[in-house]
Amino acid sequence: MRVTGGQVFDLEKGFVERDVCTDGTLLTAASGDGETLDAAGCYVIPGLIDVHFHGCVGEDFSDATPDGLQRMADYELNEGVTYICPAGMTLPEDQLTRICENAAAHRASAASGAELAGLNLEGPFLCMAKKGAQNGAFLHNPDGAMLHRLQEAAHGLVKLVTVAPEQPGSLEFIRSAGEDGITVSVGHTTADYDTASAAYEAGARQATHLFNAMPPFTHRSPGVIGAAFDHPEVRAELICDGIHIHPSVVRATFQLFGKERVILVSDSLRATGMPDGKYPFGGQEIMVHGNRATMADDPNTLAGSVTSLMGCVRQAVKFGIPMADAVRAASFNPACVIGIDDRAGSLEKGKEASFVLLDKTDLSIRAIVFKGVLVH
Repeated sequence: MRVTGGQVFDLEKGFVERDVCTDGTLLTAASGDGETLDAAGCYVIPGLIDVHFHGCVGEDFSDATPDGLQRMADYELNEGVTYICPAGMTLPEDQLTRICENAAAHRASAASGAELAGLNLEGPFLCMAKKGAQNGAFLHNPDGAMLHRLQEAAHGLVKLVTVAPEQPGSLEFIRSAGEDGITVSVGHTTADYDTASAAYEAGARQATHLFNAMPPFTHRSPGVIGAAFDHPEVRAELICDGIHIHPSVVRATFQLFGKERVILVSDSLRATGMPDGKYPFGGQEIMVHGNRATMADDPNTLAGSVTSLMGCVRQAVKFGIPMADAVRAASFNPACVIGIDDRAGSLEKGKEASFVLLDKTDLSIRAIVFKGVLVH
């Protein structure tokens, strides 16, 4: 396949005019067949990578059902998200184990949809005061042995785990997670600057949905946000759905952390792609009105988003983030976090041929190619 006439994403230059060629599943210097895809009037971007979302189309990753996970993967691919790392909730260990086992089984047998490249354990190692929409009944102090058991159940697929570093045993937990090949993210926490800094010095490398479920960034108490900024190896998730973060803060975060350190995530719920109404969520209920989801019993508490990652990219651009920076934050940066940047997240020769054509006028999807196959 040869894709011609488009503005192609480039990590160093932003967008450039060049052809994109595939031969089988990989990007190559020349096309292996005669098929041509006209990308005139389009951006050609890498398939997106969502490392923090819970569900969509009525399904939730935490339900641990094979059919539900398959429906999620199919929906995400149709939204231009070609690699996924769905997130579990704060639940008992037996249910978390089923989630991990279901992910491993899907990985071994899936025949369609976005590739499940890992899984994210957002809970249960969080703090009660900043649990947000997580179920406080199932919170658990950081436990390296428990995390190791879950990693074994997932056959090594756990790539991310969130921890509140003020909880007992958190520093030992962070070091243990690193030994299991898991990136630790600081979140759902009341940690001050010094406590968060200690977590980053112990090996944590990410901040979970920056600004949400953590102390605010102020001039005398910079908290997790200031600690993350002061550690250049740390990346920060940002939910750019137009609800969780004010547009000014989105712009400021890209300026503060730089395009290399921001990770756009959707944090999407099972209500994504569904009508307004009431939906179950981690043993609780949420209410959805438009693109806003809140706890059913507390309308002031946000409960994730109902916007796909591609929708978040569009919002970021609408807020003034350069297109190339928004794309990088939703493709290459998350690829680095879950260790697939050697084969995904950008459009260099030798990487997997997974990319999306977006209309330059409204960023609507014109075509999706996944591992060399035109799927949309």
